[in-house]
Amino acid sequence: MASRIGKNLRTRALKRATQRWSTLADDAPTMRMSMLRQLRNRARALRHQLDRFLFAADARLTLPMIGPNAIQTPLHTDWSYRPEVWRGPLAQQGLVAVRSRSQLGEEVVLHHDCKISELTLRQIRNTREDDLAPFGLRLDVFRFDGSFLALSIELPVDAVEGLQRRHILRLSCVAEMEKPLEIFARLNIRHGPNTEQVVRELPLSEDEVWVEFDLAYTKLNEKRVERMWVELILEGAEMNQIVLRDITLSRRPRAEL
Repeated sequence: MASRIGKNLRTRALKRATQRWSTLADDAPTMRMSMLRQLRNRARALRHQLDRFLFAADARLTLPMIGPNAIQTPLHTDWSYRPEVWRGPLAQQGLVAVRSRSQLGEEVVLHHDCKISELTLRQIRNTREDDLAPFGLRLDVFRFDGSFLALSIELPVDAVEGLQRRHILRLSCVAEMEKPLEIFARLNIRHGPNTEQVVRELPLSEDEVWVEFDLAYTKLNEKRVERMWVELILEGAEMNQIVLRDITLSRRPRAEL
């Protein structure tokens, strides 16, 4: 009984809130400027919370059966992650004539030096039976007059918590393209004023596409690690469509000798 009453109260509260904002939207064209400015700030804060709710709700309601957090990882993995573009629906799902440093979602940024952008970037829905990720990312490249093209993926704070030089990081990728090209993965780790960078080429001709970054060969200052991000550098992408069906990252300690 108590749960039913609570559910009814929540339903009524949400209904009243919807009606209230509907009335405010009708009144906005003639509202006093001071009140309009105040309510605009409240509306933006509300929209942020609504976007968070929709991201979580849509992710749970539109997943492949295996779920969005199903990640194939090596033995002894102590951290793994699938970035949000591949994990759940974004509020803004596509960009056209993409300018350099344009952001899609909270984590993905496209970098290039084209004078005229003929690039499109769009989140798509994965529907194949063997897809583990609910969503994919499609990049269409038409005429390309630049010298570089890269996708940057910002990783969460917990990616660097406890990070040590004894760790090995793995990046796994499921990619499709209209014609062959080269993709290089560059791992960036900011520690203090310095940034460690490790580059690997993705073996796109293999059935399982993954690369590993062994931090033992870096000069990483374990006590000053601040952030980590990955860049996918695309070579020869002109007049091509690249679909990244899935991107996952994982971390494990190296076996002790």
